[in-house]
Amino acid sequence: MISNICHWIFSLLLATVALTGCATLPDTEALIQRHNTQAANFENARGPVSAKRSAAIFAELKRRSGDLDILDKQMALEQAISDSPLTLGNKVTLLQDGSATYAAMFAAIARAKDHINLESYIIEDDAIGREFATLLLAAQARGVQVNMVYDSVGGFNTPKAFFERLTQAGIAVLEFNPVNPLQAKGAWLLNNRDHRKLLIVDGRTVFLGGINISSVYSSGSVVRRPGKPDQSAVAWRDTDLQIEGPVVAEFQKMFMETWRKQHGPAMAERTYFPTLTAQGKDIVRAIASTPDDPYSQIYLTLISAIGNAEKHVHLTNAYFVPDPQLLTALTSAAARGVAVKLVLPSHSDSQLVFHAGRAHYAELLKGGVQIFERQGELLHSKTAVVDGVWSTVGSTNLDWRSFLDNDEVNAVILGREFAAQMQAMFDKDLAASIRIDPNAWADRPMEFKLKEWLAQFWKRLL
Repeated sequence: MISNICHWIFSLLLATVALTGCATLPDTEALIQRHNTQAANFENARGPVSAKRSAAIFAELKRRSGDLDILDKQMALEQAISDSPLTLGNKVTLLQDGSATYAAMFAAIARAKDHINLESYIIEDDAIGREFATLLLAAQARGVQVNMVYDSVGGFNTPKAFFERLTQAGIAVLEFNPVNPLQAKGAWLLNNRDHRKLLIVDGRTVFLGGINISSVYSSGSVVRRPGKPDQSAVAWRDTDLQIEGPVVAEFQKMFMETWRKQHGPAMAERTYFPTLTAQGKDIVRAIASTPDDPYSQIYLTLISAIGNAEKHVHLTNAYFVPDPQLLTALTSAAARGVAVKLVLPSHSDSQLVFHAGRAHYAELLKGGVQIFERQGELLHSKTAVVDGVWSTVGSTNLDWRSFLDNDEVNAVILGREFAAQMQAMFDKDLAASIRIDPNAWADRPMEFKLKEWLAQFWKRLL
């Protein structure tokens, strides 16, 4: 189970604490000030759009968004720090929970004609994992090339026989940064984990978000009255995206780069970058981060979005262990009148992460941030919607590990139409949550306070 893996990861990382001590988060304020003056540029299926056309698109986007200043500053920053363009002509489908996500993934795999590229932190040998395996084997048998990357720590509890069966059928399987140093093809980077969840079909459709390949997501979630969950059968609440259109090529580049950096075998020749056409009206930027980067593009983008917010910041996140700059960004936004709301888990598969995050509640509540804990289902989503116009969904948690040690991937979507869907989803989670009252929180049991105090000593590892 995922909970067992998380406990195992923590024990393992304690032994490698010396490896993590030198990595630091960037000075976000300096970087944001340096990169906030560029004009917005867009690309479509045919390539870069002219400056005149870009200006017209941006003016219309601002008009439809109520002339919010966040768009000027945020788009300039993202353009300066990101390797991926802001791409027009995409169709983004919001997928809530595992049942809807798996159904869409299975349908896409069944339709595949050329190739399937799958990258996942966790691939379990359970009912869902075996269903994926059956579909992938069938695709490989009909001539579709399947390439798979799985994380060595995330797949630690998955029997090697599961992957060997795939390999024997011709599926190219690559283990990301093997735990066994004798199997490392380069430097032994135990602390660098591949936390991404990507499925790319025929270079035309991509799925990404927080959903691993595991049966814990199968039952999905429903909005229940707040109360104590049944721990014996807790569903997982998560979010994914299905995207079709020109931006898929950017996610494909990310997968190919991971394959290259991990010294994977030469990939079978396929049409990995087909000619793409507009599929919708959504404006999307693909954002990735790895420890190789001078700083996490995802982290800097999020800090900037919070700093540029004028009306509201709505975050939903599974593992919340904020660093000082994120704390400052949240409380500063609240201080200038922005409605900052966090929906966080009321229980977790990692007690250390859970209590380390709660250790910051008092400071956030004092600073005017509203905190809600999702009841019933185990919250695993990683989403944000700012000012009803800027949205992001991906694999990135709000913790040190995501920003410094993991390979992560997110999508940023601009526009009110998609943001309205995100807001409706946020409101639904909010309805299934209990608000943390500052006075009641101050009077919480001493047992909680002790756990929080102890857990925060390990926050850099979580």
